[in-house]
Amino acid sequence: MTQFCPKMIKLNLRRRFQRRVLILRRCIRGFWDRLLMCSLGKPMKSRYRVLTATPSASSHPPPRSDSSSGGTPPVCHHDNHDRKDSDLVQMKISLLGDPQTGKTSFLMKYIGDENEDEHDTQAKGLNLMDKTFFVSGARIYYCIWEVDGADKSQDHIPLACKDSVAILFMFDLTSRCTLNNIISWYQEARKWNQTAIPILIGTKFDDFIELPLDLQWTIASQARAYAKAINATLFFSSAAYNINVSKIFKFITAKLFDLPWTVERNLTIGEPIIDF
Repeated sequence: MTQFCPKMIKLNLRRRFQRRVLILRRCIRGFWDRLLMCSLGKPMKSRYRVLTATPSASSHPPPRSDSSSGGTPPVCHHDNHDRKDSDLVQMKISLLGDPQTGKTSFLMKYIGDENEDEHDTQAKGLNLMDKTFFVSGARIYYCIWEVDGADKSQDHIPLACKDSVAILFMFDLTSRCTLNNIISWYQEARKWNQTAIPILIGTKFDDFIELPLDLQWTIASQARAYAKAINATLFFSSAAYNINVSKIFKFITAKLFDLPWTVERNLTIGEPIIDF
């Protein structure tokens, strides 16, 4: 009995300590959320469109060159037959984020390996790919502009973001500095486009789940705070295992055209998080 009491005392002290640590974490997280919201101001609301069978003013052809782009912008290519189709709706999507965050791998997984040699790299620092698919009797054409992420390639942000209907902000789940840089990417993108749907994407989920659970919890909490600050839907993804890649673009399509498709929220640590 004398040996049992000290053990109970230690257990109670440990539980009290863990409870206080948990409360402290929640307080810090709440303070961080408010700090981010104050630093960014009131988030912009996106404008959505109703899908029609014919292209209209909502279609987005490649933008014209301006002084900040440094020349004639590259153009996504598709066949002449598509250009003549009256049911073709053209939409532009931008990908932003630090180098080595898996943007190209993510994009290649969505486009498909059969189009691997067809993507356009006319401008250094920009990677353009396109995909055409059918939705509700209309043909949707996504022209996707990926900014490389290196210092000099950031000059292409105005060109990449203008007229985009959605902007994907990508970070590496195993590199917290790439998540910290999301705010600067967001602020720069919003200078040129204030209506595009923001999506925050954490890449390399297959490597992320190898991290200790407490570190996963910390990174996931920070990512959710950033997503809330920029009014974005958060997805954890993996191009290697095709986790949430197609789902992200289905979500964007549903938002743009007000389609009856919803994404399920998932906040379970150790699983690919989806938060909105």
